[in-house]
Amino acid sequence: FAIDRGGTFTDVVARADDGAFRVEKLLSENPGQYDDAALEAIRRVLDEEGGAVAEVRMGTTVATNALLERKGDRVALAITRGFGDAIRIGYQARPDIFARNISLPTMLYEEVVEIAERVGVDGEVLVALDETAARDALQRIREQGIDALAIVLMHGWRYAGHEMRLAEIARELGFSQLSVSHEVAPLIKLIGRGDTTIVDAYLSPVLRRYVDRVAAGLPGETDLHFMQSNGGLAEATAFRGKDAILSGPAGGVVGMVAASAPHGNERLIGFDMGGTSTDVSHFAGQFELSDESVVAGVRIRAPM
Repeated sequence: FAIDRGGTFTDVVARADDGAFRVEKLLSENPGQYDDAALEAIRRVLDEEGGAVAEVRMGTTVATNALLERKGDRVALAITRGFGDAIRIGYQARPDIFARNISLPTMLYEEVVEIAERVGVDGEVLVALDETAARDALQRIREQGIDALAIVLMHGWRYAGHEMRLAEIARELGFSQLSVSHEVAPLIKLIGRGDTTIVDAYLSPVLRRYVDRVAAGLPGETDLHFMQSNGGLAEATAFRGKDAILSGPAGGVVGMVAASAPHGNERLIGFDMGGTSTDVSHFAGQFELSDESVVAGVRIRAPM
């Protein structure tokens, strides 16, 4: 089964062992009729055609739409003391240089916790991690009902000791989503690393709930993979927010190239207009990757 879950419709292509194809198109959301469009389509095919599920490969705009519509989970940012505004300040880029009314994109995080700690560029601990103060501050965040935490400390990409300990404290306090910068985006620049870690914390819970729902509705031995923004497949357990933003569109690009190959076409323009967003792509003989992108006003450093 190959599945493309969009904001309005879900398309499912089933391929049997003998090469026969069948296509199902259902509304992605249809309360009262079925819980999940992908699972319902699979059920219909199996009921009418027989057989069993061998493999499911899915591209989804669940993360894309959550970002576009700002429907991710509530997130708090834990960052080195003195840098609480760093992510908001960003690179001070002004897309419209002559605009007098500067409209900044909304931040994905709701609260900022400044952590008393500092590690130098050479790894020297300039300020030891104040675990008691950090625990008290994170406890207050949990009491506000925030369950997702992005941890971004200065030079944490290389010297991860403080980030690891802070993550342990957060885990003890019951945070269910922890995105730690040296794991999510081990990048030298604070802003790019911070942006990507926050996006991951914001979207991963939404994505995890959907992945778990799909996995629970399939036989236990089913091989379930999801398309990543970079055009490759990831196992369901390894699929996370920062890699899912262009999951559906990336699948469209790969499919466009595969469909055109038998005809000898190597210079292509793709246009995919959906219910929530429209995707335009080009292909000139090889796949191109961008390491830094801006999606819905949010900066992300991940291959797309």
